[in-house]
Amino acid sequence: MKDERFSSLTLLCVEDETGVRRRLVNTLAFYFHKVYEAENGAEALGVIEEHQPDVVLCDIDMPVMDGIALVRQIRKEDFSTPIVMLTAYAQEEYLLELVNLHIHHYILKPVNSERLLEGLEAALRGKISGRIRLCEGLVLDLGRKSVLWQNEEISLSRREVLFLSLLVNHDHHVVRYATLEERLWSDKPMSQDALKSFVRDLRKKIPMDVIENISQLGYRLCCEKK
Repeated sequence: MKDERFSSLTLLCVEDETGVRRRLVNTLAFYFHKVYEAENGAEALGVIEEHQPDVVLCDIDMPVMDGIALVRQIRKEDFSTPIVMLTAYAQEEYLLELVNLHIHHYILKPVNSERLLEGLEAALRGKISGRIRLCEGLVLDLGRKSVLWQNEEISLSRREVLFLSLLVNHDHHVVRYATLEERLWSDKPMSQDALKSFVRDLRKKIPMDVIENISQLGYRLCCEKK
């Protein structure tokens, strides 16, 4: 019987060794709706732009553009897509660098099917349903780019979804202005007025004030009913 945990999701597998990549793709194709592949980070960026996979599985040591450089590029615009790294390195300092790049999980090589699926499931908790609880009764739906409140669906822009995802991923810690500028306004400079206007408009859309402004620092997730 086919495993249905990931059957609605797409995955990008980035691995430069052809034999390893083919084994991974063949295994993952049984579980995921669609599996894309790339042999280095530069090729992966093109696949991501075209197909926007739900999760990225990526090796670190690759020619042209390695896994670390790829993650840095992805996180300039996308802070929410789960990224799982394949690595032969177990040094604490090296793994800390991966955590600081906001990856969701890492799997030590050599990889077997059980460890691979456990790692993907851990990274995709919440994304499997496509929904993230912001507070009681208020849910962010990543797939539909909306928030749900008392059976009402409120549409959001891509930037608004990314902003809320940033707050969620920081787990009630402050997301600093510099981070918001890098993630949300990577294509042009961000003024304080533009950010304030953006947040003000988003607050008007949703029925709970989940956005707290920390003066001179940034924003964080809170939970107060309007």
